[in-house]
Amino acid sequence: MNYLRSTAPVPDGKVASPTEPNGNFIVRIGVFDHLDRGAGAPADFYEDRLRLIELYDRAGLHAYHLAEHHGTPLGMAPSPSVFLSAVAQRTTRLRFGPTVYCLPLYPPLRLIEEICMLDRMSRGRLDLGVGRGISPIEVAFFDLDPAETPAMYREALDFVLEGLAAASAGRDFSFEGAYYRAAEVPMVLSPAQQPHPPLWYGLSRPDSVAWPAARGVNVIGNQPPPLTRAIIDAYRAEWRRAGRAEADLPMMGISFHLVIAETERAALETARRGYRVWRDSFYLLWERAGRAPIGISFPDEFDALMETGVAIAGTPAQARAKMAALAAESGVNYLVCRMAFGDLSYEEAARTVDLLTREVLPALREAA
Repeated sequence: MNYLRSTAPVPDGKVASPTEPNGNFIVRIGVFDHLDRGAGAPADFYEDRLRLIELYDRAGLHAYHLAEHHGTPLGMAPSPSVFLSAVAQRTTRLRFGPTVYCLPLYPPLRLIEEICMLDRMSRGRLDLGVGRGISPIEVAFFDLDPAETPAMYREALDFVLEGLAAASAGRDFSFEGAYYRAAEVPMVLSPAQQPHPPLWYGLSRPDSVAWPAARGVNVIGNQPPPLTRAIIDAYRAEWRRAGRAEADLPMMGISFHLVIAETERAALETARRGYRVWRDSFYLLWERAGRAPIGISFPDEFDALMETGVAIAGTPAQARAKMAALAAESGVNYLVCRMAFGDLSYEEAARTVDLLTREVLPALREAA
């Protein structure tokens, strides 16, 4: 499994792996993917992305995180389980999962069964991202009141976790709530990872850390490094208040666009072109509704995004330096790369994976 070691000062004391007696902390490398619409026929688009995910697997990256969106070219996997079932069959080591399942959009009993299937099909490699969905526009497509979805999300999450626990224990499942009910359902399927796969949650504000920290949930965000640092520091503070050991902290990640090429010019040309297409997809529904995105915004051009700290384009040497700096500045222990976006071709994204694997990560480990 690929990771880099950061030798920068570690906030709040030690965050050392038991395998790192010198006190360096491990930063794992993963992938985030909107699966936003690219060029070519849909069947070819899906196949190219699966081929790319095979490269992630062979490279030893930690996990593949797939977004869920509806009615927008930003997300061509409106049913993450369908695409992830193919990922399960095309990989052997790579962990994977939705980031996130938009729980109010699902019958929760059916979702429990899908989770169990995916975890069994992958022999225990599923990561379970949960959320209510960031876009009220997309929620409204399903004839739901966006004001009601926070309560629906909380109840659906209780339903899913209690149902998975019942399945793991081999007992029937009952639930009585305001939105969801179940009565003595035989839980024939169970997850491979019990009582449930590792949980993931998206964070965008420091004041949202209480629930994930209390439950030991892995977190991921895409805010600039200073805000990410504030979120991570708040998470660590909640963790300490609960009396839990720093060495037991879950994964805390930041996602960013990444393009690597043999020359800086080639990397920037590729990144600038792909980013414009990706950004257009990101903003399409918001602009159509005359609204600003909730929780985050993205500048018009890739160069401005790089200035915020959540985008890297350059040579392997430049990527090495910037990735190490990003980990140190944000305080995370997980770097989550967005290597396929916009109209980037399979070959362009595969070039980034190849150079990352051959020239970036080995050098980072040696430097540590």
